[in-house]
Amino acid sequence: MTHRSEIWAPRARAAADAVPGILLAAMFLCFIVQVFMRYVMDSPVGWTVEVCVIAWLWILLWGQSVSASEENEIRFDILYGSVSPGTRRWFRAIFSLFLVIVYAGALPAVWSFVSFMQIQDTSYLDIPFSWVFAIALVFMTVSVVRYLYIFWTAVTGRGASASEPDSATVSRKDITE
Repeated sequence: MTHRSEIWAPRARAAADAVPGILLAAMFLCFIVQVFMRYVMDSPVGWTVEVCVIAWLWILLWGQSVSASEENEIRFDILYGSVSPGTRRWFRAIFSLFLVIVYAGALPAVWSFVSFMQIQDTSYLDIPFSWVFAIALVFMTVSVVRYLYIFWTAVTGRGASASEPDSATVSRKDITE
């Protein structure tokens, strides 16, 4: 018998991964509308720029916190790839703990900022800025949980195998190849 989480987890992952794609498509459509209105109709519209800016903010913060995997993160591969797997685990533990401290420490200020921004709306669409910047709270919260998990897997030796190099390091090719 299939467990419910085995059915819903892949669907939830696919839906979360689709959000940046949908927002990018919305940006593209707004760009086309803006070009058409400006150069064909000679009547530019401002709301398309507003949609593009909001969508780009959400793409960046949603994508990094929810959609991106640890293997897709930027690393200093020259140093990271040249050390032993045990040292890589310590790098992961120290870096993830550092990020948890930074994000958790900044969370109250971000909450305060997002709450304060409810007093102002966007220029064209009249969306409260607190809704626009609410993605920053999602980003901070998910990042804290994510890096706590990475810290735990690094310290306990779970997750990436201690005997094998990370797939992110192995899959990249040298620029000379």
